Amino acid sequence: MKNLITRSITGVLFVAVMVTGICLRGDAMILLFALITGLTMWEYTGLVNEVKDVTVNRFISTAAGVYLFLAMAGFCADMVPSAVFIPYLLTIIYLFVSELYTGNKNAINVWAHTMLGQMYVALPFSCINVLAFQHNPADGSVFYNWLMPMSIYIFLWLNDTGAYCSGSLFGKHKLFPRISPAKSWEGSIGGAILVLLSAAIIGYATSQHGLPSPFGEEFSTKLILQWMGLGLTVVFFGTWGDLVESLFKRTLGIKDSGNILPGHGGMLDRFDSSLMAIPAAVVYLYTLSFF
Repeated sequence: MKNLITRSITGVLFVAVMVTGICLRGDAMILLFALITGLTMWEYTGLVNEVKDVTVNRFISTAAGVYLFLAMAGFCADMVPSAVFIPYLLTIIYLFVSELYTGNKNAINVWAHTMLGQMYVALPFSCINVLAFQHNPADGSVFYNWLMPMSIYIFLWLNDTGAYCSGSLFGKHKLFPRISPAKSWEGSIGGAILVLLSAAIIGYATSQHGLPSPFGEEFSTKLILQWMGLGLTVVFFGTWGDLVESLFKRTLGIKDSGNILPGHGGMLDRFDSSLMAIPAAVVYLYTLSFF
């Protein structure tokens, strides 16, 4: 009972912080996700440094990840030129070259785990800026579209809720028993249905109430289908993100990635789904732009 109360309080506070940070204004979102990126990178590097013959430079790897996020935010918001990425590239080169002088027994292991952190954590979080900052076709200016990053997390939360409820009631067929025995096909289908319904509602609301949308504002069946396509993309890749993190933890032999969020584990536990869903949403939006 005590754990349920702790988990509920943490969950409410987490959602409140995320909604406030994303919906308030662009700079608030940048600060929030820069912090999230830093905490997640620090947690990740601490976990992989427990692996034999792996000694990732925690401080520089974390700083590089945060810098990548901030650089991407500045570039997407049209505040800085592309040259802002040069210090990040130099840092990556340093992380490779520095192994010549550390004397680590297995440099390949260190390089692999170092780069995995940048690709698995820093890059996906940085991609949220691509969703958040969009060009106004009328004058070419850039504006902050809070609905896009917020919708990703709404879909992820609803998918988790729908999967838990339908899985608890009807779950019989295991989705991926080798990695996550608790997940079922029935739960996944229930979560997907709830997300598709919410995506259709958001699509309708964007046209009826003037909410910012990358798909246009004129109400049509196509608009609804585009939002539902985004929802389905988040469902698929969010589920894979959850499974990838489960495999990551099983490989390391741990139950939770950390304890920074009481009742919910660590940062990777909380953001595992979005690490796959965010870049997938970016690919989805760019794909639509070609048609």
